[in-house]
Amino acid sequence: MPNIKSAKKRVKSNAKKAVNNTVYTSSMKTAVKKLERSIKAGEKDAAKENLKVAIKRIDKANKVGLVKDNKAAREKSRLTKKTNNM
Repeated sequence: MPNIKSAKKRVKSNAKKAVNNTVYTSSMKTAVKKLERSIKAGEKDAAKENLKVAIKRIDKANKVGLVKDNKAAREKSRLTKKTNNM
């Protein structure tokens, strides 16, 4: 355990940031999985709606800094292709 006041504060703020990072990454992964399930089931309308949500979540994770630019672009492109090729 840290003894210095600023180090104690860093421990608290790092814990808060870790929780936020987990929320963003898990919501992104959940949206992607939901989209892939609707694609596999062949539901076109649901897939298009889920694609919009997945892209929003990927962009948010990218904006926060959890996903790099190239990975975000690659994921969005891959998911869009899958949806369009249904």
